Amino acid sequence: MTVPMQTNIDPKEIQAHLSQYKGDKYVEGWASLWDKGEKLPWDRGFPNPALEDTLVNQRPTIGAPVTDAGRRKALVPGCGRGVDVLLLASFGYDAYGLEYSSGAIEACKKEEQENANWYRVRDQSVGTGKVTWIQGDFFDDAWLQTIGLPLNSFDIVYDYTFFCALEPSLRPNWALRHTQLLAPSPAGNLICLESPRHKDPQAAGPPFGSSSEAYMAHLSHPGEQIPYDAKGVVKHEPLREPSENGLERVAFWTPERTHEVGQGENGVIHDRVSIWRRRN
Repeated sequence: MTVPMQTNIDPKEIQAHLSQYKGDKYVEGWASLWDKGEKLPWDRGFPNPALEDTLVNQRPTIGAPVTDAGRRKALVPGCGRGVDVLLLASFGYDAYGLEYSSGAIEACKKEEQENANWYRVRDQSVGTGKVTWIQGDFFDDAWLQTIGLPLNSFDIVYDYTFFCALEPSLRPNWALRHTQLLAPSPAGNLICLESPRHKDPQAAGPPFGSSSEAYMAHLSHPGEQIPYDAKGVVKHEPLREPSENGLERVAFWTPERTHEVGQGENGVIHDRVSIWRRRN
């Protein structure tokens, strides 16, 4: 497999660039980086092994990629160069990669063409799923109309580098959007690879420090403004009832494998994986 070339771009330069794009304009800042052909310093060049292990070991929770109703659909918002999309397709899902930038979509197509042999079919009896690349805004319905799908169509949504890349003010809408995209329970599962959990929440992003408490607070109360304290720590109230449309966490664990960026000293893994479903 081709690993991306090393980049000399300082993450602080990217953080300074993105700081010029506020609120809903933040995605345009990311798009401008892709459209300039930048090699982003967080690109590992291959899927996180924690996702691969989840697809193998959590089959009883997330279900099979193919059922009597047909091949199930998986979505990766903010998919970067599309490595996770191609992995999901290799397991048999019809996989959709969504990016705001035309440059990112071109990078996805290049990855698919140049490294097709790496994304081998995992089960010959299941086969490979169809890959669809989509340019669009995650928070808008236009891209769904482009591919002819209604809301609540996706059986799997995978988030690893999207939540932590978004300006925190967008997190309420991020959580609400998943309630609109996930298929009804138990078919629809949101898989979150929670990272970086060990980063100081006051430190500049992206990636922004993303604690498990932040995922819980936002996904339990999608669309609501969640308070953070002066140190950037979410004020999560464990005994507070989830909102009517809140997602439910049905699984949570420490992965046996993850990218090095999700590990601390002596290989201690800081990342966590969580699986969420709509409550109704």
